[in-house]
Amino acid sequence: MTGFVSFVGSGPGDPELLTLKAVDRLQRADAVLFDDLSSGPILGHAREDADLVGVGKRAGRPSPKQEYVSKLLVDYARTGARVVRLKSGDSGMFGRLEEELTALREAGIEFEIIPGVPSACAAAAAAGIPLTRRLTARRVQFVTGHDVTGKLPDNLNMAALADPEATTVVFMGKRTFGQFVKLLVAHGLSADTPALLAEAVSTPEQLLVRSTIGDLADRLEGQIASTPALILYGPLAEFEDV
Repeated sequence: MTGFVSFVGSGPGDPELLTLKAVDRLQRADAVLFDDLSSGPILGHAREDADLVGVGKRAGRPSPKQEYVSKLLVDYARTGARVVRLKSGDSGMFGRLEEELTALREAGIEFEIIPGVPSACAAAAAAGIPLTRRLTARRVQFVTGHDVTGKLPDNLNMAALADPEATTVVFMGKRTFGQFVKLLVAHGLSADTPALLAEAVSTPEQLLVRSTIGDLADRLEGQIASTPALILYGPLAEFEDV
């Protein structure tokens, strides 16, 4: 007997931002494999007798290898269990979804993907700004601030990322933002470009800091805090103070 896996996007952290379908799958799951940022109150929707297994990856901390997480999903499903793979934000955005889908397909296990509120959208909402604007911000681009080694990726499209008429959202980029900004400025983007640092979005620890890319790079220099954060920069950060 083979079980079924539901990939559930848990949103940015506020349990009230879960979709109805996400809550339903959590309530029916025999096992929940969850990321660190999807823990806490969100797991309160799971059954008391469900297996709750933390498999999150956090920068600078010991974390389960991806191969182990994928194998765990397959092993649970092969027992006939209804499994929820709970990922923060939306499962398909910088969440290593593809590796886990590949493992399930190779094992012949059926699955579904339930989208969640992307943290970038939640950050913009918390700051009271849209992600797009007619004429001056017609494009939104998402980029990761580090590769598998924790360093800034060396194959970024800097011409696109330095576009002053795009809203850019940097995921997992606090530790590398100083280096990133040097590249942006070298490719023509002003150091005075408005920026927004959004930490722990939608949680009681939420912190929003409006700045410029230059000043924010200085602020984050040498910072080791592991609080999850996004950095937004571009014309939309010109709105009133948050």
